[in-house]
Amino acid sequence: MKRIFLSAIIGVAGLYAFADAPKNGGIDNAMMSRLRASFKNDANDKALRNALNSTDIDVLATSAENKNLYDDNFSHRVKSKGITNQKSSGRCWLFTGLNVLRAQMMAEHDIPQLELSQNYNFFYDQLEKANLFLQAVIDTSNLPYDDKKVEWLFQHPLSDGGQYTGLADNLTKYGIVPKSAMVETYSSSNSAKMGRMVSRKLREGGLKLRRMQAEGASAAAIAQEKESVLADVYRILSLTLGVPPTEFIWTRKDKDGKVVSTKTYTPQEFYKEFAGNDLKNGYVMLMNDPTREYYKLYEIDYDRHTYDGENWTYINLPVEDIKKMAIESIKGDEMMYFSCDVGKFLDRDRGLLDPGNYDYNSLFGVNFGMDKADRIRTFDSASSHAMTLVAVDIDENGKPTKWMVENSWGPGANDGHLILTDKWFDEYMFRLVVNKKYVPADILKILKQTPELLPAWDPMFAPEN
Repeated sequence: MKRIFLSAIIGVAGLYAFADAPKNGGIDNAMMSRLRASFKNDANDKALRNALNSTDIDVLATSAENKNLYDDNFSHRVKSKGITNQKSSGRCWLFTGLNVLRAQMMAEHDIPQLELSQNYNFFYDQLEKANLFLQAVIDTSNLPYDDKKVEWLFQHPLSDGGQYTGLADNLTKYGIVPKSAMVETYSSSNSAKMGRMVSRKLREGGLKLRRMQAEGASAAAIAQEKESVLADVYRILSLTLGVPPTEFIWTRKDKDGKVVSTKTYTPQEFYKEFAGNDLKNGYVMLMNDPTREYYKLYEIDYDRHTYDGENWTYINLPVEDIKKMAIESIKGDEMMYFSCDVGKFLDRDRGLLDPGNYDYNSLFGVNFGMDKADRIRTFDSASSHAMTLVAVDIDENGKPTKWMVENSWGPGANDGHLILTDKWFDEYMFRLVVNKKYVPADILKILKQTPELLPAWDPMFAPEN
């Protein structure tokens, strides 16, 4: 008993001695003392702590000076066609693309009111992404489970987020329908639970496909199993989103409400008659990523929505070049697909995005000093949301001072639009899709380059939600 007790005492003493000894890279007692001393906890600190303990950080960081710097006048604006609402889903990319398209359809065909069905294209988006995952699992079945690509696939079997090339592939393949032909459901507007169910089935199916491949199953048997999993996915989607129409009746009316025509369409016929845009070849995808070489073409592996579709391929440009094309497009009365890091410095009450909205440096007495490139490198900032760029305000010197986007969060400040200061545009704009007619010839030549292929886990992959 004495021996055990003595060993315990030695053990405790050794533990304290071990704690006092400095470690390479660890926080030792000396460092902890310095850290404690660095926080003065004076009257100012106590007041700040009291406030921060019971109040939202953004409320306390709100800049009183910036509250007055607000103007909703724009020198050039494309008239938007009514605010939509993606609700609790990550379909901003789809709402944005369809909003751009419907504005063109309404203007070109004198249609006074129109909303396209987001649910219709969302159904096929989820089905195609499921097939993309399953086929990718088959293609990588010779790689070990801990391979980076295999891990990434099973971590991301499905998403309701997306980007422009996925939109172009979807609409080109499946067409479009008016919202009346396939309305929203609870799961289309609140997609998380449905997505988890489909993802679980996909992971289960992916494991079985890898095991079949390892056991030497035939290609035909593996393909049959993949289709069986897809049938389960189709069932889940049909029960939660509804069954997409293969044809529908649509009555077209004029501005006075008089019937112009009543006709039966397939989704592809409707797209061809009223839109017909060459979404794949008629537009250019631009990026502002200061971590990489400008005037160069890039492609991100698996950054697509369909297996037989195209990866996100973009030209990386300085932000000033992108602004010039954006301005020309707005002057040409054409909206654009636009994406950014919308969560940074957003004042929802005013619908204003500006780096001066919140003064975190002064609130905490800490300098947050990363530039755009460093924020990208460290995953602190990335494209998170797609919207429709509709306006720019140009000053007497020909310089843009602010921009406006049509959002898909329903009605709110600025009638559902967000205003972005030009300084915010520089720091948090990432992607823009522009009609080729607004792109200079020297920029278009870059599309002839062989793109540099980036991995799926690259920071620029981040799908818009």
